[in-house]
Amino acid sequence: MILWLCLCWGFSPSAGQPDSELMARYLEEQLLADYSIAEQVARRVPRQAKFLQRLETRPRMSEFHVRSTIISRYAFTTVSCTMVNSGSEAREAVFEMQIPAAAFISNFTMSIGNKTYYGEVTGKEKKNISDDQARHKKPPSPTEGRENGYETFKASVFIPRKMQARFILHYEELLQRRLGKYEYTVSIRPQQLVGRLRVEVNILENSGIVSLEVPPLRNSKSKGNGKAEGDVSPPPSTVIGHTKTLAKVTFNPSVVEQTRIARNGILGDFIIRYDVSRELSVGDVQILNGYFVHYFAPTDLPPLPKNVVFVLDSSASMVGTKLKQTKEALFTILQDLRPEDHFNIIGFSNRIKVWQQDRLVPVTPNNIRDAKKYIHNMSPTGGTNINEALQTGVKLLNDYIAQNDIDARSVSLIIFLTDGRPTVGETQSSKILSNTKDAIRDKFCLFTIGIGNDVDHKLLERMALENCGMTRHFQEDEDAASHLKGFYDEIGTPLLSDIRVDYPEDDVEQVTQNFFPNYFNGSEIIIAGKLINRTSDKLHVEVTASNSKKYILLKTDVAIDLPSRNDIRGVPGLEDGKGDNNYIERAWSYLTIKELLNSRLKSDDSQEKDSLMEKAKSMALAYNFVTPFTVLKMKEAGLHSEPPQEEFISPSTDGIGEKLQSLQGHKAPPGMRRGQDKQRIKISKTSADGDPHFVIDFPSSKFSVCFNIDGEPGDILRLVSDHKESGVTVNGQLIGAPAPPNGHKKHRTYFSTITILSNKPQRSYLEITPKRVILDDGERLVLSCGRSAVVRSRSLEVSISAYSNITVTIRDTISFVILIHHYKKPAPYQRNHLGFYISSSKGLSSDSHGLLGQFLNHEVKLLQETLNTSHKEVGQNQTEVLKASPTNTLKVKERLVPVVWKQRRIYNGQQEVECWFAKNNADKLIDGSYKDYLASHPFDTGTSFGTINRL
Repeated sequence: MILWLCLCWGFSPSAGQPDSELMARYLEEQLLADYSIAEQVARRVPRQAKFLQRLETRPRMSEFHVRSTIISRYAFTTVSCTMVNSGSEAREAVFEMQIPAAAFISNFTMSIGNKTYYGEVTGKEKKNISDDQARHKKPPSPTEGRENGYETFKASVFIPRKMQARFILHYEELLQRRLGKYEYTVSIRPQQLVGRLRVEVNILENSGIVSLEVPPLRNSKSKGNGKAEGDVSPPPSTVIGHTKTLAKVTFNPSVVEQTRIARNGILGDFIIRYDVSRELSVGDVQILNGYFVHYFAPTDLPPLPKNVVFVLDSSASMVGTKLKQTKEALFTILQDLRPEDHFNIIGFSNRIKVWQQDRLVPVTPNNIRDAKKYIHNMSPTGGTNINEALQTGVKLLNDYIAQNDIDARSVSLIIFLTDGRPTVGETQSSKILSNTKDAIRDKFCLFTIGIGNDVDHKLLERMALENCGMTRHFQEDEDAASHLKGFYDEIGTPLLSDIRVDYPEDDVEQVTQNFFPNYFNGSEIIIAGKLINRTSDKLHVEVTASNSKKYILLKTDVAIDLPSRNDIRGVPGLEDGKGDNNYIERAWSYLTIKELLNSRLKSDDSQEKDSLMEKAKSMALAYNFVTPFTVLKMKEAGLHSEPPQEEFISPSTDGIGEKLQSLQGHKAPPGMRRGQDKQRIKISKTSADGDPHFVIDFPSSKFSVCFNIDGEPGDILRLVSDHKESGVTVNGQLIGAPAPPNGHKKHRTYFSTITILSNKPQRSYLEITPKRVILDDGERLVLSCGRSAVVRSRSLEVSISAYSNITVTIRDTISFVILIHHYKKPAPYQRNHLGFYISSSKGLSSDSHGLLGQFLNHEVKLLQETLNTSHKEVGQNQTEVLKASPTNTLKVKERLVPVVWKQRRIYNGQQEVECWFAKNNADKLIDGSYKDYLASHPFDTGTSFGTINRL
């Protein structure tokens, strides 16, 4: 997939004078270029932290950047991390990122030195799945500060000395509504101070954004990262802005601010909470390109009565903090029960203790008081008889429902809490599951809670899934009481029961789950599917449900012809390539895969499990998701061939303009091979490269002219100047190096920076060095020369072939190629530098100028010099004869220029060029002298300098 970016670059309208802000940015970049990235970090670190940094032997993290775009609750997240090894030997770098357990990884890219690797999602072989499960039998590592926890993504590589590695991770998730808000969380735990740390979240909700908030950072051991209770201010350096439907939140702490939060680099969770506008109707149905997603979350309904049994673990392992926090949470939960509710409590260890035998009691002050006493007196002892505790709770609730005239629309549920695995009675998980399912028989829902690391997560998860419930897991060192209360709040206010969402069978297919036993206040029901008839102009939707007073039927026709409302291509924040994707289709695939995984987890039939696995795997491969049945394998991108075994790493001119990899590091589109679209742009010989050596090609005369410019380090040479007509200017800045031994020069010079400026149809500039490319339109985009990328705007295309070359095309009529010259082990007289080649000058005017530009539309004639100093014009067939002559003459604009025959190598020595060489800094060959081509700064557009202004 080719990535498109809209770039609108800005310049001061005053010709020849740099914009002050632009100059400030340039000077800042130049200042940073004088130091290594590691040194930049060190300069910003407070004095008390510098000593710790000096003790570090691991690579330094110079950049940690998270960019997320949330479109209608569906979040695309890209994490970019750069690590630098400034040491004298290869060192191991570990990239570790905690991502939400509900998220799917969709891509991963690594660039180490001069190689790029991308992740390809492939299916796991069936025989390997059991092996993987066997390897992962041990309990997972502790989760960090979330009810559902995190999964840790980890990549470890060795970075060669004095080089850097970049990691780019993509993951996607569908945000779940809890307690009336969507919560998006980014784990910021780089484990060291970071020179450039930035989190940027863009939100687009067509329904309208309400109650947007960014609370303090949250870590795993306390609420709000140690902030005083009640402190709801955002983290330092957070900027929040939003309109009715768009929001942008950035978090950009300096190293000093990071140190104040956590000196070890474990800052915590950056959280954004928000909700959308909604009303009591069928909900929000969004349709795009043959797919739909339906969000249903009614408000302002009276709560349903509930019948709840609390089954609490009181075994010996609950001693201490776990039981104390469980009691604290239950005290609060009991206080929140409503007068129309009924409840009971069961404590279990190796024995089962029921508070009120054979009944559920109504909520009265006396019953709440007695329940609190019972909970207070619970003491930890004995083993864990999970099976009998559940059987007792289920029988208690079943008998109550059967023997009492309860409200038919009330909601019955069991809340089960434990910190361990079954050790007494039935200990086989499969048997416990079947016993529980047979006892409940879909009459009510079971909600499970696990505390600590010794819990059988899969048992609790499957118990909840098989019995229409939910599961949560907390750490005992967290504020478990608060989390337990929060989980109860999610399920404590049922508003509807038996919700069914229907669409005409002839209009839709592959619809996700559309029946839900309960709808709880603050949550959301989501259904997605595909349209069969894409030509229809409407989709009929019906929602049926029960609440405490009535049976509800909601129905409406949703218009399908709303592309402008739901098509989000071109929305700011989608520059990571997802703008070309149908986010509704991806939400549908996400939900479908989740349901297939859950169905497989619940199934006991091996044939059915295999079928569900194959369906989930097939869909995961189609949408590039990493799931339990797919794996991410790293492959070399093939964008940069192995360097030849010699001192110089030769850049290649092959594949110039190739579109192999998008800007954010997504893998190359399937079927795209190196060589496709190859040599889309032909490079001419007209160039400035090396010391620098200039070559001008005259195809019609069938010869070339060459010359040297012996400038001074720091000089900025104007190569192409056509500011008034085409609006294009190219400047090149020189860098110095000592002359080789026994050489005739006092020093050597190379191009260290090429600046390309354009002011038509929009003002912009492009600054290129051997390490990076900077595009600026008022918003700066910095690209590494070590990563292949393609960026396009309305009038400009920049194509980077990693460590090789950069192609710049302006308005499809002007093309330049910049070769990147890197030395593995440079000699004292060598510097990493650039070569500048003109590919196409069709869009430049006849008045273009500059050291190269002045020859693009003028011919030069070759004359033979005779003894009587008269001159005779030479025909094309006589050129070979003149090569042996020691001195010949060129005629340039009525000026006579003595030249000699030479051979030059261009394209980094890949091609030999024979040319007529003009000495003395191209005296008389060029208009004026070379000093007339010195620009005052890289952004000088050359409208007033030296003699050229008069020529």
